[in-house]
Amino acid sequence: MLQSRALVIALILLLSTTLPEVHSKSVFERDRRDWLVIPDAIAAYIYETVNKMSPRVGQFLVDAAQTPAVVVTRNFLIRETTKLSILAEQLMEKIKNLWYTKVLGY
Repeated sequence: MLQSRALVIALILLLSTTLPEVHSKSVFERDRRDWLVIPDAIAAYIYETVNKMSPRVGQFLVDAAQTPAVVVTRNFLIRETTKLSILAEQLMEKIKNLWYTKVLGY
């Protein structure tokens, strides 16, 4: 039972590699491109809670979050969400220009 809980927490920590990185931005003061702030904040909260109860399990989670597979996966997700975010911003800009030129006649 403890192993399955630790595995679930390790999977949640998949999105965070280092804990100071999580606290670097407020959830409400984030850039639109920074979609991983919320999962990082959740992972940091879970880590802090687990670490208070059992520092040994907390250290296991830190070690699991820094394994190469987790780091590569997290970097891939960051790269792809950044691309999607840029494309969404470009689409919104095109829609806004279309709205101003065709509908409003500016």
